[in-house]
Amino acid sequence: MSIQSSATPNQHSHDVIINVPFHDVDSAQIAWHGHYAKYFEVARCALLETINYNYLEMSESGYFWPVVDMRIRYINPALFGQKIRVNATITEWENRLRIDYRIFDAETGKRLTKGHTVQVAVSMTTKELLLASPPILAQKLGLDTTP
Repeated sequence: MSIQSSATPNQHSHDVIINVPFHDVDSAQIAWHGHYAKYFEVARCALLETINYNYLEMSESGYFWPVVDMRIRYINPALFGQKIRVNATITEWENRLRIDYRIFDAETGKRLTKGHTVQVAVSMTTKELLLASPPILAQKLGLDTTP
């Protein structure tokens, strides 16, 4: 899988370009539906890198951030060899981390898929789910957390 990445300045959004590999497709050369979770993950990791809060940094800050919900709506199929642009955008962060995804044909701009994931903070020490996102997330997002 070939991946290119680009950030959107001053926004919590990021694009990656993925070339759909042969091992992701079925006999009709259509990307198997389960691989879209992987495409979301690639874009999510790239997005988290742009705010300096990747999965290692999350652990170092004392939190796990498991995905607790994922929704995908398939509009048009991704095909073998097709370059797709996966956009990931942070849309919620106060009580959970919601990231919305849009997948487009990289050349035509035609929308192929949309979806979102929801992650919640879990304390690595107590293993308890936090009902509000820890302040480190707001700091990484560059948000003023003073009342």
